[in-house]
Amino acid sequence: MEKSPDAFRTISEAAEELDVPQHVLRFWETRFSQIKPMKRAGGRRYYRPGDIELLKGIHSLLYKEGYTIRGVQKILKDDGASHVAGVGRGEIEPRKREGEMASAPPPGMAKAAPRILKSGAQQAAETQLALKLPPADAGDVKAVTSLSESHAEMLKAALQDLGDARKILDPAQPR
Repeated sequence: MEKSPDAFRTISEAAEELDVPQHVLRFWETRFSQIKPMKRAGGRRYYRPGDIELLKGIHSLLYKEGYTIRGVQKILKDDGASHVAGVGRGEIEPRKREGEMASAPPPGMAKAAPRILKSGAQQAAETQLALKLPPADAGDVKAVTSLSESHAEMLKAALQDLGDARKILDPAQPR
């Protein structure tokens, strides 16, 4: 049985309606003072229809329009909660982002940065620097395309040692 649009919603129902985890709604309460669900004994939250509309507006601005939390806070301060709720209902067109982020694509639409491939000499120089090895002559640098069996075994042993150390240091890891 579906609830009436005027019925109060629990946090689990609100989270399901917005398609976000419950902890996101709790986090939003700490960042947006306008979100004030009714709390009953034991701290159980009940969201009024107006709260749900405001949450939908915040969700739309954050996830669809690409605003930051600070950006949504500014809109709430400048235009008010009723404006953001109107965005959530689809009655108000959200204003465009300003500043350097205005030209950024909405979330999930950005292209991955191109990978820069390094030459064998660059890779070897960075490895030497990271390992603090003395510099090699340019003639000594060779690209490694395969490992000898003994080197592969040494790497496997080192990986096993790292895994054992992680189990000791991280109690959450299965033993």
